[in-house]
Formats: sequence, C-alpha cells, structure tokens
Amino acid sequence: MRYIRLGRSGLQVSRLALGTMNFGPLTDEATSHRILDAAVDGGINLVDTADVYGADANRQVYGLEPDKGRTEEIIGTWLAKTPARRDQIVLATKAYGAMGPGVNDIRLSARRIRRACEESLRRLRTDHLDLYLLHHVDRTTPWEEIWEALSLLRQQGKVLYFGTSNHAAWHIVRGQCVAERLGAFGFVAEQSIYNLMQRSVELEVLPACQDLGLGFLPYSPLHGGLLGGILRKEQAERGKTGRAAAGLAAGRDRVERYEQACDAFGEHPAVVALAWLLHQPGVTAPIVGARTLDQLSLAQRALEVELDADQLALLDEIFPGPGGPAPEAYAW
Repeated sequence: MRYIRLGRSGLQVSRLALGTMNFGPLTDEATSHRILDAAVDGGINLVDTADVYGADANRQVYGLEPDKGRTEEIIGTWLAKTPARRDQIVLATKAYGAMGPGVNDIRLSARRIRRACEESLRRLRTDHLDLYLLHHVDRTTPWEEIWEALSLLRQQGKVLYFGTSNHAAWHIVRGQCVAERLGAFGFVAEQSIYNLMQRSVELEVLPACQDLGLGFLPYSPLHGGLLGGILRKEQAERGKTGRAAAGLAAGRDRVERYEQACDAFGEHPAVVALAWLLHQPGVTAPIVGARTLDQLSLAQRALEVELDADQLALLDEIFPGPGGPAPEAYAW
C-alpha cells in the first residue's frame, strides 16, 4: 500500500479509501466486518461513512423506516469487537442529510452539527472522528456559525480534521476564507463524484483543492457500475436490468469502446477506472464501495497498474473531459 498526505494536513492516508455505503442495505454485518478486516490488513486505513448511510431503497418504496445510521452502527460493532483497529484507521463520517422528521434534523446549523456529531460518535462507538465532512453545501446557515460549531468540536477533542463533500469550488473558497478570518485551521479535504464518465470537477473544484491544499477523495469511481465491466455482467446475467444497466442507454457506444480498450490493456474495466483516477493530479484516494471481498481485492489491483501515455490518451479520447481547468476550458 502507498500512503499520501491528506491535503495540507500531516495526516497520512492510503491511496485507496474504503467506502461503506453498502454496509447494511446490500452487505450484511458479518460480511461487512470481513471486508473491513481485509481492507485494514491490506493497508487501507481510510474508512469513509456518513450518518445517513444504511437506508434500504426497497424498504423506502414500501414506506417503512429506512434505517439511516445502520452503516455507522456496523462499523461501531466492528470497532467494539476489535478495539485495536481504531488506532489503525482514519475514520471519516459526514453530516447534513435528514436524520429525523424535525425541521432542525437536517442541514448544518450549530445545533444540528453538535447533535449529528454526538450521534455519530455513539453509533460508531468511538470518542473521536479523524475527519468530519459537510455532506452537502448549506445555503441557509452562515459560515461563521458553521465554523464556530466545528471549532468547538475540535477544541473538545471530538474531531481532528474537517472537510467538505459535494461543494462547488466557490463554496470551498468561501468557507476557507471565513475560516482564515476566524483563525480556524480550515478544511483539508473535499469529496465529490469523479470518474471517466463524470469529469466536471476538473473545471474548478480540483484546481481549487490543489491551490488551497485540500485532498480530493473521488466517490463513484465506477459511475454506478458503468465502468466496472457492465457489458460482461449484462451478458452473464442474460440482459438483467438495474440502475447501471439503465444508464447504458445514453452511453453504450463509449462503454463498448472502453471495455475493448481494457481488454487490449489486459486489465479488468474496474481496475482501469480506478488506476486512471490514481493517475490524475490532485487525487488523494478514490473511495471504493466494495460490496464483497472479491470487489475489494479487484480494487486493490489498481494500485499496481501503471497506465502509459498512449493508454491515458485513448481513455481521454473515449471519455473526453471538459478541456482542462476553467477558464481555459471554454475561453481563450
């Protein structure tokens, strides 16, 4: 395993992060624990979750309680079973989404941040978080209020570092400016969607993170499975449909070219998609949402793959980005 500093912090994290969103809805507790064990034994030390994870889409359809918080609980039982693991991992969770029916059970007011952190600590069975991320931008709460609440958590020893997720570049810059004015340490990471098929962050978010010293943690590296060998799965399952399969309607030609290119490279499509991210400037650690041990093992293979200039150029041809950073991407 290779390690890298998380942005401008002194914290070292693995080049792959373990995403846990599937723990609970798709992966049972016992299997989730085995995946966590295998990840840590393989050198992955960054474990990413969120307070809202655990909801089962099928249960929501029938109007039943979605079980938000279940994913954090699964990680908590794993830590309780093997307490020594806590010092081996960099534990990250997030807050923003609704965790109850009340008007203050959502977003990032000082009250919401304090309660969300306490509840996450309880579910995770730990006394502190290594990284606490704002899961979405809150356009209704002043940055001054947000930083006052976050700074108090740090003073209390409940959180060490802070980050953002799904923030536009100007949101990040604004947040950092207020942090600097108030004497706060500021953010050290941003987490957003980034993959061969969704490269919008190359315009402004990635350049902003590089300039401000934030690590960048891409989620959905396989774009919902479209970059994970979906045509092979489609053939094996005899046309079985799903969310990823539905996404083929607008991009089957490119996906076909991509899988042919991966065959020529001699690598699995999922491996190539992750390896491509690891080759991109500013990327700290792609978040791998493994549902099974086999998927985790496949993802770890990406750390060993070096894509040459011709291979990278071919991937750019199949999935062209926005043309570089703004404004050069669209102006002289």
